[in-house]
Amino acid sequence: MESVIPVGGRISGPRLAVMLGSWRQGSRQGAADLAGAIELQVLDGQLPLGTRLPAERELADALGVSRTLIGAALDRLRENGFVASRRGAGSWIAAPGRRRRGPLAPVHDGSIDFTHASSPAIAGMAAAVDAARVGLADHLGDHGYQERGLPGLREKVARRYTERGLPTTPAQVMVTNGAHHAFVLVLRMLAGPGDRVLVEQPTYPNALEAIRAAHAIPVPVALDPSGERGWDIAGVDAALRQASPRFAYLVVDFQNPTGLRLDAEGRARLGTVLARARTPVVVDETLVELDLEGDPLTGPPPLAAFAGDLAICVGSASKTHWGGLRLGWIRASEDLLGRLVSARYAVDLGSPVFEQIVLTELLADEAALARRREELRGYRDALAGAVHRYLPDWTFTLPEGGLSLWCRMPEPVSSRLAVAAASHGVQVAPGSRFGVHGGLERWIRLPFSLPPDKIDEAVRRLSAAAASVSGTPESLAAPIA
Repeated sequence: MESVIPVGGRISGPRLAVMLGSWRQGSRQGAADLAGAIELQVLDGQLPLGTRLPAERELADALGVSRTLIGAALDRLRENGFVASRRGAGSWIAAPGRRRRGPLAPVHDGSIDFTHASSPAIAGMAAAVDAARVGLADHLGDHGYQERGLPGLREKVARRYTERGLPTTPAQVMVTNGAHHAFVLVLRMLAGPGDRVLVEQPTYPNALEAIRAAHAIPVPVALDPSGERGWDIAGVDAALRQASPRFAYLVVDFQNPTGLRLDAEGRARLGTVLARARTPVVVDETLVELDLEGDPLTGPPPLAAFAGDLAICVGSASKTHWGGLRLGWIRASEDLLGRLVSARYAVDLGSPVFEQIVLTELLADEAALARRREELRGYRDALAGAVHRYLPDWTFTLPEGGLSLWCRMPEPVSSRLAVAAASHGVQVAPGSRFGVHGGLERWIRLPFSLPPDKIDEAVRRLSAAAASVSGTPESLAAPIA
């Protein structure tokens, strides 16, 4: 228990009730479920440290439960370090102590990480590192600062854009420390406190966190995962006119988390809408090379081919080659890129030279990337089969690329499922992580970046967790061997 009472805002009982959504009030484990739901809000950043909680009576009235249940839930939260209290001062959100082994609940040894949609290093990584050790000698005689990136790497990235239908020169490319770093650089340049940023709903959670950290306001336009095209272009047009965002952040190639891909006709319409509103657009192309049904060069042209100089493309090697490289890039007009380079000096002075040499070597091996796509196609099909087998009442649209399935559940239990899954030895990200204002409780993202045997075991455990939150007898939920 904390000895110092933090200064923080207070959340009312009715507001907390709305945040918690649906949880198993009628369950014999009601206190545990309520504590788990509050823990998830803390770990999701929705209840910041220092937030004062409502009095027990107020919260009991808001949730329609007894004070005894509220007291038991607070006891569990205090035991786990998520809540601190002092007589006469009430209770507030605290940082969980080291007793917590995992992010959601006590985790089994051998817990399976189903939260990261990212694969181990691509085949040929060691050989590329060996080759880079030799190539490094050519750079040891200079100062080592490359604010735009190594010319050889920028040339390879530019050539790939040109091959995909967007003529690009190395002068239009800047190497960054990953796609997220690239997005943050653009965000810092284009938006400030109070500015609006148009995003898809659902979307990449770390982009939302970056927008909020800049004190900007994300403006969502809903996707339809079951629709033929997915993107509501009329809705985007309306949002541009009504909200006047400083820029838009879109993922039109195997969108994270839905896996949707916008066709060429839709890109032309979307590009026209953005150009008419004179709204810059950051196009996240992190997953564009993971086309599991065809060649990335034969897919629809980049959105930037339709939006012109208003488009800023960000890419990354993290999903295609290895997250440990921490390298990405920005493709933009030379004028805008010059402004970005100047703005970058406030953040860093360039990306590591050695890693850039390694990535240059890796990009020369197109066969390795083709093998990765073939491998991931097998992983995707293994995950789809496991979901059909263990969770037959879940539905999804099989994506043509990317790294995850966006699954719809028959009940709005995503956050509760994430809590329960941890106690079954599997970590998953609830649908609320991908929403601007939470919600999405009928949805959950499942990555297919693990080998088939791990995928099968993860889904088997997930089915047991799903049975525990839905009330379905576990023996009927899945054929667990």
